[in-house]
Amino acid sequence: MSSEQTTLVVASILFVVDLIIRITAVIVVPRNRRPTAGMAWLLAIFFVPYLGVLFFVLIGNPKLPKHRRQKQADVDRYIRESTHGVERVSDSGDWPAWFEGVVRLNRNLGSMPLIGSNSASLIGDYQGSLDAMTAAIRDAKRFVHVEFYILAYDRTTEHFFDALGEAVARGVDVRLMLDHVASLRVKGYRKTLDRLTAMGVRWELMLPVQPFKGKYQRPDLRNHRKILVVDGEVGFMGSQNIIDRSYNKRSNIRRGLKWKELVTRVEGPIVAGLDAIFATDWYLETGEEPTRDLADSLDQPGEAQDLDCQVVPSGPGYPNENNLKLFLALLYAAEERIILTSPYFVPDEAMLRAISGATQRGIHVELFVSEIGDQALVYHAQRSYYEALLRAGVKIYMYKAPYILHSKHFTIDDDVAVIGSSNMDIRSFELNMEVSLLVRGASFVREMRAVEDGYRRDSHELTLEQWMKQPLRSTVLDNLARLTSALQ
Repeated sequence: MSSEQTTLVVASILFVVDLIIRITAVIVVPRNRRPTAGMAWLLAIFFVPYLGVLFFVLIGNPKLPKHRRQKQADVDRYIRESTHGVERVSDSGDWPAWFEGVVRLNRNLGSMPLIGSNSASLIGDYQGSLDAMTAAIRDAKRFVHVEFYILAYDRTTEHFFDALGEAVARGVDVRLMLDHVASLRVKGYRKTLDRLTAMGVRWELMLPVQPFKGKYQRPDLRNHRKILVVDGEVGFMGSQNIIDRSYNKRSNIRRGLKWKELVTRVEGPIVAGLDAIFATDWYLETGEEPTRDLADSLDQPGEAQDLDCQVVPSGPGYPNENNLKLFLALLYAAEERIILTSPYFVPDEAMLRAISGATQRGIHVELFVSEIGDQALVYHAQRSYYEALLRAGVKIYMYKAPYILHSKHFTIDDDVAVIGSSNMDIRSFELNMEVSLLVRGASFVREMRAVEDGYRRDSHELTLEQWMKQPLRSTVLDNLARLTSALQ
C-alpha cells in the first residue's frame, strides 16, 4: 500500500470515528441534562472531539455513584418516617400565606421537618466566629461534631485545634470531617491531619478521591458544608471555613485579599437537625450508623424562643436540586423585598427569570457581590449577568476591595431568611453538597437587615451607565466564562 493510500485510509478512519463521536454525543449528552449544559458539552465535543469526550467521561456525570445515592435515599426515608409529627412551631396563623408550601417542598426534598422554639444570632466578624466556636468546644461535655469544606491548622485556627485536643483529653467524643480535595489544595494539609491524629480526634475525609483505595467519584463533586455541633445544644453553620481569612495562598496575600463571612449560632431543637446532617455524612463516609434518636432530639422542649427553622440539605446525592428549588420558591413568593448575598452569583435560566420577574412585579431586589474576585472564571461568568440584572431593575452593590464577600444568605420580606453554605451558582445547585437553614422570625430578619445595612455602607452601587462603559475585552472574557459555566 502506497503512502498516499495509507494516508487516505487513516483519514477515512479518523473521519468515521469523528462522525461516530458526534452522533453518539447528540444521543447521550443531552439526556437528563439542562439544555444549556447539554448544549455547552455538545459544543465542546464538536469543536475539540477527543478532548471534549475525555473531559465528559471524567466530569460529565453530575451525580454521586449509585450506591451512595441509595444510602442517601435510605437515610432520608428513615428521617421522614422517624420525625413524622414532631413539628412544633409557632402559631401558623402568623405565617405568610405561601410559607407552608415552601416548608412542605423542603420536607419532601430534604426530609427535614420545620421545628419551632429556636434562637439564633449572627456573627459577621471572622475572628469573632472562630472565637465563639472555640469557646463552645471548650464547654463541651459529651461530644463535638465538626464538618467543614476546608479545615487547616495555622496561626489563626490553632486555638480552635487546641480546644479540640482539650476536649478529647476530657473524654469528649470528638469527630471531624473535612473535604478531601478542597483541604488537600491548601497549605499545611498533611500537618493538619497529623495534628488531628496526635490529639486523638476521629477524623474522616469527605468524598475522597482515592482510586487505589476504591474511593472515587467525579473529582469536582465536593462536600461544601460548614457545620459545628456541640453536645446537641449549640450549633454553628454558615459560609466560613476553618482557615486563615487569606486562605494562606501567596496570591491572596500578595493582593491583600481578606474573606468576609457570616455565621449563625443556633440553639434549640434545630441543633439536632444540623447534627443529623453530620451524622448522615459520617455514615456515608464510614458506614457507622447514627446512635442518637433524631425524633427524640428534635422533640426536646425549647425555652421561650421565637424562631421556626428548617435544615435543607442538597447536593449530587439527591435526585433534585433542593437548594435551587427552595431559592426559586422564595423568589416567587416574595411580596415586598428580596436581598441576596452571594460571592459566586452565576444563576441558571430559572433563577434569572425569577429575579427579573420579581422586579417586574414591583418587588425591590438587591444583590450584594464582591468588587473583585478570587476565581477568575467564576468572577467573569458572574459579571456577564450584570447588564441583564441592571436592566431588570436589580440594585447591585459591589463590596469594597480588598475583601471577598463570601457570605451566603438572603432575606424575603420581613420575616423569612436563608443562611448557609450554598452559593447562587450552578456548581452549588448541582455539584456541591450544601446545607441551608430556612428561618422564619422577624427578630432574625431584623438582625440580618443590620448586616445588610453594613454591607451597603461598605459597598458602592453599580449603575447601568457605569457598566456599559466596560471595555470590549472584558465583555468578551465575561461571555466566554459564561459559556464554560454551563459545563456541568
